[in-house]
Amino acid sequence: MRIILCCGGGFSTSILAKRMRAEAETRGIDCTVEAFAEIEMKDKMQDCDVCLIGPQISFYKDNLQKLASKYSTRVAVIPNMVYGMMKGDEALDQALSLISNEVNSN
Repeated sequence: MRIILCCGGGFSTSILAKRMRAEAETRGIDCTVEAFAEIEMKDKMQDCDVCLIGPQISFYKDNLQKLASKYSTRVAVIPNMVYGMMKGDEALDQALSLISNEVNSN
């Protein structure tokens, strides 16, 4: 499973990605979590299962959703509190929920 985080520059989300990776390892979940700037998403979207967007660029969700629909990638905005507090466990839960919803809808 591959999860990507998207924000304006990729810097703040890299901290959250690190915490998500640590949480996944603690739970024994095999996944990759990486952070990128929104300008890099065109090249990254095709290789991921879930894209979580930093709340500061939530206005970009529709554009990312259009791009993601070509690849069956799930897209969601990270809640403000989860992002602001850098709660890797809750962000991981959000990503896993999106993947679970995709599996259950098929």
